[in-house]
Amino acid sequence: MSQTKKVVLAFSGGLDTTFCAIHLREELGYEVHALTVNTGGFSDEELGKIEAHALKLGVKSFKAVDARDDYYRDVIRYLIFGNVLKNNTYPLSVSAERIVQAIATARYAAEIGAEAVAHGSTGAGNDQVRFDMVFHIIAPAVQIITPIRDLRLSREAEIEYLKAHQVDMNFEKAAYSINKGIWGTSVGGRETLTSHGSLPDSAYPTQLTAEGMSEVKLVFEKGELKGINGVQYDNPVDAIQALQALAAPFAIGRDIHVGDTIIGIKGRVGFEAAAPVIIIKAHHLLEKHTLTKWQLYWKDQMAAWYGNWLHEGQYFDPVMRDIEAFLSSTQAFVSGEVSVTMMPYRFELTGVSSPHDLMSAKFGSYGEMNKTWSGEDVKGFTKIFGNQTGIYYQVNNLNAVNEKD
Repeated sequence: MSQTKKVVLAFSGGLDTTFCAIHLREELGYEVHALTVNTGGFSDEELGKIEAHALKLGVKSFKAVDARDDYYRDVIRYLIFGNVLKNNTYPLSVSAERIVQAIATARYAAEIGAEAVAHGSTGAGNDQVRFDMVFHIIAPAVQIITPIRDLRLSREAEIEYLKAHQVDMNFEKAAYSINKGIWGTSVGGRETLTSHGSLPDSAYPTQLTAEGMSEVKLVFEKGELKGINGVQYDNPVDAIQALQALAAPFAIGRDIHVGDTIIGIKGRVGFEAAAPVIIIKAHHLLEKHTLTKWQLYWKDQMAAWYGNWLHEGQYFDPVMRDIEAFLSSTQAFVSGEVSVTMMPYRFELTGVSSPHDLMSAKFGSYGEMNKTWSGEDVKGFTKIFGNQTGIYYQVNNLNAVNEKD
């Protein structure tokens, strides 16, 4: 008898992956090994329920992998170093974690000798590209199976199939789709399907419960968040989660992102990301004080490219390692404390304290007094600084004012 082929299914326990678990086993004859990759979106209790659900579906095995540390080390810290907000809005909450989940799935397939990997993506979104891209690059010999996409299934067809197989689960579609991770939670609903309209407060998983104002002091060491209000954290993941616990009750970090999908259409998605948005903005403020203008300039260019290429699933392009090396090198002196005042729905950055602050009064105060140059120095500098432009207008017999008009 031939040995049953193994498939690793990236399993969330939702409708799509529930369908896949049964279809892969009963229709395609695979031995199904379900894998849930936790990037910060599941509690231990939730993971227990997902495991019980998977085993009821007849999978051969279930495994949960805690990928939060990998997610931070390989992705999140570079998003912080680069102050990455796609379209100046979105902290890449979902797109970044899909890469990590796909890598973990491919590694597990190699570990157990699986011939195939499977995921529940449809043919209408970005995730199909991200998962497939990773699998093609790091596991080229493994077959990729995508039942929902390949069969072009509707939600109704999936439900009918599962009911026929006596699957016990809640088939009522929630008004909003939620995807939670350590770097933010996405929220999709009818309001995000059009070009206007905002999500109601009730759509967000975290509700406003805090009142008044609360100050929090964030300590960065070489660009990484390592302290909050005097408490030191060896693991930045713990620091992110601690800040999230403080900031989320203020309903901070809510917005709707409008962006270009990998498949060429525009899309809108709501999100809440209290800790990520505060960390990025606080880190950026500290950099304004500790980096030179050209460091800041080139970081902006490279970080925007990095965030876009990551969003589009191109994590393994070698240029990504090159940019990561550059971003890391800029963080040598990005250390200090940033003061943040949190209020309902918003926050303010109130200042920094750093031994590497380039605003040091030792060299002068902007608009007030200089201590390291004279007026004559400025006169000579200004003449030389504008010399080539002056030559251009004289050689070409042009009047600068008239030329501009």
